[in-house]
Amino acid sequence: MASTARTASTAGTPAAIATDAVAELARERVDHRFKGLPPDADGRSVGELAAERRSLFTGGFTTPVLALSAEALDHNLGLMEQWSARHGLAFAPHGKTSMAPRLFERQLDRGAWGITAATPAQVRVYRAFGVRRIFLANEVVDAAALRWLAAELAADAELRIVTYVDSVRGVELMDAALRDAGAGRPLDVVVELGAEGARTGVRTEAQAEAVADAVAATGTLRLVGVAGYEAEIPDADAEAVDAWLRRLTGLAVAFDKAGRFAGVEEIVVSAGGSAWFDAVARVFAELPPLSAPVLKLLRSGAYVTHDDGQYRRKTPFNRHPDEGALHPAFRLWAQVVSRPETGMAYLNAGKRDVSYDLDLPEPQVVRSARDGSLRPATGLTVTRLADQHAFVSLTGEEAERLEVGDWVGLGLSHPCTVFEKWPLIPLATADGTVTEYVRTFF
Repeated sequence: MASTARTASTAGTPAAIATDAVAELARERVDHRFKGLPPDADGRSVGELAAERRSLFTGGFTTPVLALSAEALDHNLGLMEQWSARHGLAFAPHGKTSMAPRLFERQLDRGAWGITAATPAQVRVYRAFGVRRIFLANEVVDAAALRWLAAELAADAELRIVTYVDSVRGVELMDAALRDAGAGRPLDVVVELGAEGARTGVRTEAQAEAVADAVAATGTLRLVGVAGYEAEIPDADAEAVDAWLRRLTGLAVAFDKAGRFAGVEEIVVSAGGSAWFDAVARVFAELPPLSAPVLKLLRSGAYVTHDDGQYRRKTPFNRHPDEGALHPAFRLWAQVVSRPETGMAYLNAGKRDVSYDLDLPEPQVVRSARDGSLRPATGLTVTRLADQHAFVSLTGEEAERLEVGDWVGLGLSHPCTVFEKWPLIPLATADGTVTEYVRTFF
């Protein structure tokens, strides 16, 4: 059998993005669609506004305004590039986190194999910006979406899309839609392994074999591997995650031994969110040689901005501090708009501006409206959110010191539900200089 492990595919062209399409984003005009941006910038192009290098604090931005840290973003991109390579993993970061082509471009430039998607709608965005390697980590049984995928594959011989299958009925629906579309190229699929009480995916090896048999009976689908998502295992802990990952790799070995991957250029084995990628690396390293090279594909997405909540607690780097640390890259700046009672303040940012599905925002720094000085947000706690307001309890000196007009910098949790609320996000350096704008497509 052939030697197997590698960190990037040798089949097809390297992962790439259409730089002209990304460059076109700089020509978009600033207007009322983009909250937080300076009203006096209306009519300028995004590129023209970036060239002005305005201050986030004194350059006319209105609150609330979300900012990305240029330094933290660059650090996180570099760290995961190095970490994946060191552990022998290819990397297809989940694009649903940001839905930002400028960030996809940076991820691909930093060695990513491709970009992961969750839905055909996301794949359409990726294709609009020229992404040619897409891992669609979901089942697709929508006939219209499958017709579109078939057309994309027919139009671009260098495009590679890999998607999930987890039922015989799903395979039948996919096959029928692709045959009706006159698909000329088979769509690459991986059998998704789930777990009892988890999300999608087959529950047993016998079910996986039945799905693989159904794929083999079609002429429109090609089985290329196995995949799944370990974070959805109920009550996931290190022992449960390792056991599930060994089931996944064992399924790959069994499929290969049965000749199910005959003729494929590489065998795909994929897992990995942002909480257990160390376990993925450890268990994937145990894979024995298979009949074709193995693409060990990690899909973590939230690393790009990290956060000040969910992933600060759950990142594998907490278990391996010697391998580095991700830095939170988001900060939302809001202003104190009301101090109607002792011990309480109200900020002009709420559920329409920040994530709240996992944790409430964390006050971290106060910027004085009087002199621009910064101080720690000691004694400030967000207790709840309304649509457009944050309720902040105050203790200690800040109960007297915090004033209407002061800016409060908030750390946020769960980047996926932050990005979606902001269609154009300033990228700022540590001193507040805005150097770029990140467009999102949700």
